[in-house]
Amino acid sequence: MAQEEALARVGASHGIKDLAGKLHFYDCWAPDYDQDVAALHYRAPRLAVDCLTQAVPSLPHGALILDVACGTGLVAVELQARGFLRLHGVDGSPRMLQQAQARGLYQQLQLCTLGQEPLPSPAGTFDAVLVVGALSEGQVPCSAIPDLLRITKPGGLVCLTTRTNPSNLKYKAALEATLDRLEQAGAWTCLVAQPVDHWELATSESELVPGASAQDGFISGIIYLYRKQQETTQG
Repeated sequence: MAQEEALARVGASHGIKDLAGKLHFYDCWAPDYDQDVAALHYRAPRLAVDCLTQAVPSLPHGALILDVACGTGLVAVELQARGFLRLHGVDGSPRMLQQAQARGLYQQLQLCTLGQEPLPSPAGTFDAVLVVGALSEGQVPCSAIPDLLRITKPGGLVCLTTRTNPSNLKYKAALEATLDRLEQAGAWTCLVAQPVDHWELATSESELVPGASAQDGFISGIIYLYRKQQETTQG
């Protein structure tokens, strides 16, 4: 029953396409969020942090890291477990931030609605920026991607994830067009584009990975990792 209720709530969240409605939903969902995504075998926080640390093992434990759309802090749990302690977070849901604050893993948490306001940090602040689970219709818009790049240090890292289930393919295409434009402009370089079959349990059969068995039951996703261009000096 708990899994059925979780599937229903996650399915409902995917169906909300406007930002105000999504944020209200997340405020109401905050107390149950962790148990619901656990019931769905949601693996994105661990997979994203694994991707980051395996692709760039030289990233120092003293790195300043921003968790964008941090929710209840599941990404911070994974980062802290790997020795990263200088963690900041932003989210558009006050009640999600309350849950994240209770974990005690972030040095700083701030309310910010991406797409409506810029991130509250100066340019070149962070060694790494992660956006896990929030790149979809009605959440973080593709137009916010350049602002993630702005607050990243030259040579710093940006790690992004999105779902690749049928209902998110239009957003994924727009996201990849934005990522590619920035790469073609020389703003950053793609280090990893890693498809993942077992992302989380599907909320309906129509969302299943094409060709997946009914017993499999998972949707797919993808992890992107980019390195921001180093500053060049005139000589």
